[in-house]
Amino acid sequence: KVGMSPTPRMRASLMLLGLSAGPCAGLVVPLAAARPAASLAGVELPRVGDGEQIDLGAALTQTAASEKTLLILGCHAGDFNTVEYVQRCRAFWPQLQAKGVSRCLIAVNGQASSCEKLGELLGLPDGVELLSDPAGEAGRAFGVSRGWRPDDARVPPALKLFVVGIGLGPPWGTLPAVLTGYVGNPGGRREWIEAALKQGQLAGRRAGPLPDILELSASGEVVGNKFDDFPLVGGWGVRPLELATLRLQNLVGIQMAHWEALKPVDDRCLTQLGGCAVVGAGGEPLFSWVDGGLCDVPDFEELLDAL
Repeated sequence: KVGMSPTPRMRASLMLLGLSAGPCAGLVVPLAAARPAASLAGVELPRVGDGEQIDLGAALTQTAASEKTLLILGCHAGDFNTVEYVQRCRAFWPQLQAKGVSRCLIAVNGQASSCEKLGELLGLPDGVELLSDPAGEAGRAFGVSRGWRPDDARVPPALKLFVVGIGLGPPWGTLPAVLTGYVGNPGGRREWIEAALKQGQLAGRRAGPLPDILELSASGEVVGNKFDDFPLVGGWGVRPLELATLRLQNLVGIQMAHWEALKPVDDRCLTQLGGCAVVGAGGEPLFSWVDGGLCDVPDFEELLDAL
């Protein structure tokens, strides 16, 4: 992940990626994430729907010439990061396919029923495969962050999550990612945010006490957005509070409303973060990323640029 001070392990990862994959937006990652096909070899997860066991390493290695495979290693099904991964994947799926991504696997740290509920709530596109990983095994093999003091049994999991959530413990990427949702980004892209707001609004989800942000036609098309009317910043790529509003809609309409169905069954997965990778023919790494905190998921525009 760009922007972190490289440790010796990270510098080795950077060299490995530079030698093997050429330009890559997800530059500084653990060694395991830099070679996902190798690090995930033998890790098998059941596919939601038919229960078929998918060997992640083999699935990446078997990527054919001229094709690409996207693997997302989510957190638990009720987590901010997992929800945003799915929403971004849903919005960018046509562009990913245009770049040659022929297969997308999303591993979620939850039971099959939790994965099914998440897919039902967010409307996964056809061709995207959900995998159930209740213990978070695949993410740990990939090298994701396990959160603050993951092996300290004296600290309750909820406290560990709280510390990371307010930005007081490693990993340290939570506050910058959360603040971006409030301050906006003049040069950002909001298409995926609007698509996610629209999907949620059509499903009856609300951002707490806020009114519906989008004006939709009878056919469900967006004909207006209240953020367009913001003085001075209405023309920004991502307006202040726009992404924060989507996150509030996710919090209230997904996480809080469906917590019992989405919550993890393994306490380790309450604080474990996620990551993603794109590989080309034979599992050659093209892009790798590990989340640096809550809401710190990759910019899919940068991911597309790396392909």
